[in-house]
Amino acid sequence: MKSDFLIHTVDTAPDASRPALQKLQASVGMIPNLAAAMAESPALIHGFVNLRHQLETGGSFSAAERELLSLVNAAENDCRYCTAIHATFGLKAGLQPTAIDRLRSGGAPDGERLAALSVFARRVLRSRGDVAGDDLVAFLAAGFTRAQALEVIARLALSVMANYAGHLTQVPPDEAIRPMFRPA
Repeated sequence: MKSDFLIHTVDTAPDASRPALQKLQASVGMIPNLAAAMAESPALIHGFVNLRHQLETGGSFSAAERELLSLVNAAENDCRYCTAIHATFGLKAGLQPTAIDRLRSGGAPDGERLAALSVFARRVLRSRGDVAGDDLVAFLAAGFTRAQALEVIARLALSVMANYAGHLTQVPPDEAIRPMFRPA
């Protein structure tokens, strides 16, 4: 399906969306096509950019862990655009190519901490947050905290905004993420 959604620039976006796009561009170094399409809705782009900023500056996960969570979510939601962008960002954050391949296919990376984080995130997603007590115990045993279990929910919520917008808008991949994009 071809996207009927505009891929906005700062100049073409609705006035109310422009500050969010500028903030995202300053943070990421570009305005990804998906965010540019999300800018059609000032409420969505502001919600996305502000939550992202809060989690980047006030969250407790490392860059690699943040990308792992976004990649798990994108793979679970079968958002090809988001899977490609978070695989690209994950490599830059230090995730190994084998870890990214495993995450994309529903598996877990090597290493106890990252494996526990990916397993917990998938269980949260698949159970809609109704994880078993053993799942939380395993997550905590890997060195995470109860606060981080709740922060996982915030990171997944952020990612869902982009995943669902990706499905709705069907924007093409940016040049920067094209090597990690896998067509349907």
